[in-house]
Amino acid sequence: MKLGLVPKIIIGIILGTLIGQYMPTEVCRLVVTLSGIFSNFLKFVIPMMILAYVTMGIADLTQGAGKLLLITALLAYGSTLIGGTFSFFVADNLFPSFISSNVTEQLSKVAGVTLEPFFSISIPPILDTISAVVLAFILGLSLSALKGKTIGDTLYGTVKDFSGIIDAVLTHAIIPFLPLYVCGTFVDMTKSGKTFVILGVLWKVFLVVIAMHFILLFVQFMVAGTIGHKNPFMLMKNQVPGYTTALGTQSSAATIPVNKEACDNIGVPKDVSDLVLPMGCTMHMDGSAMSAIIKVAFLFGVFGLDFTTEKAILAIIVAVFSSVAMSGIPGGGGTGELVVCTIFFPDQLAVAYPIALAIGNLVDPPATMVNSAGDYVVSYIVSRFVEGKDWLQKQLNNA
Repeated sequence: MKLGLVPKIIIGIILGTLIGQYMPTEVCRLVVTLSGIFSNFLKFVIPMMILAYVTMGIADLTQGAGKLLLITALLAYGSTLIGGTFSFFVADNLFPSFISSNVTEQLSKVAGVTLEPFFSISIPPILDTISAVVLAFILGLSLSALKGKTIGDTLYGTVKDFSGIIDAVLTHAIIPFLPLYVCGTFVDMTKSGKTFVILGVLWKVFLVVIAMHFILLFVQFMVAGTIGHKNPFMLMKNQVPGYTTALGTQSSAATIPVNKEACDNIGVPKDVSDLVLPMGCTMHMDGSAMSAIIKVAFLFGVFGLDFTTEKAILAIIVAVFSSVAMSGIPGGGGTGELVVCTIFFPDQLAVAYPIALAIGNLVDPPATMVNSAGDYVVSYIVSRFVEGKDWLQKQLNNA
């Protein structure tokens, strides 16, 4: 049986912890050396990945069906922004009590303790991440405006081919070696005493995140039921197959057929669900945005950094756009965490990324459940705005 990325990363974490705890220092240094080479290659690829995927995401955004696309985009992005903001306020108020001064003191004592690799290979990136994001927005908006013209179609094709190259790099050179990177990091963390300090706090984070996801899920259905004049608990019950599919597959795309059937059951017009559900897989990411903010807030606390209002606003924006931009790419969850950690913790990336990944392994399944349930809710709300006030009764009369 072929293992997926998440089981491989979990194995990497376990192996890294065991090697760091029990193997000789020379063996640990060898693993750290290989992990360090891959880390430098990864930092080289990340800005190009941002450039490719964000450019294509923006360039493709204007393709669609006018009013339907606009309403869907506003609901999807608005909901994602609300999810990220809600997550920030919860994390800002609760996490300081989780991360005691004792935890930060223990981490500060071992912060400078690290294993030296046998050698390293420097691979400077051609762009930093912020420059890549800005350039991607410029290119994406320009391609949208020029599409249909000769130069626009030529440039679009070029960027699409570049995006395909990055797909291949991620699939064949990044994703397969991520477990090695994680393993090497946990070897270093365990040898320096960081691992068990951090893991002692994660269980509290997990309980908070689960509660937050269910609160957001409940609010979504209450809003949908109010707008559509339908019992929200009936809408929730109709979505149960979607919940289980999303939890089992951890993929909003895999949940589309189940969501389509759920939409048919409550009278959502076929032309609405056919467009909104696939768009929602890449645009409506409120659960993922919540999880991203949780990771950032927790890491700020772990490293003893001040999570100021300015950084919080930037974190929400980055969480929203990284959740959306990385939703359809190979290993998108882990890759999105790399982007977030590279932007906020460039000097602590080797420690920050595995922690974010560990939190992600815990909270991403319920986050996917919220994302996919939100696609179903957005389809229901869009039907109300596109088809008119009495859309549901018309659908029932025509059934």
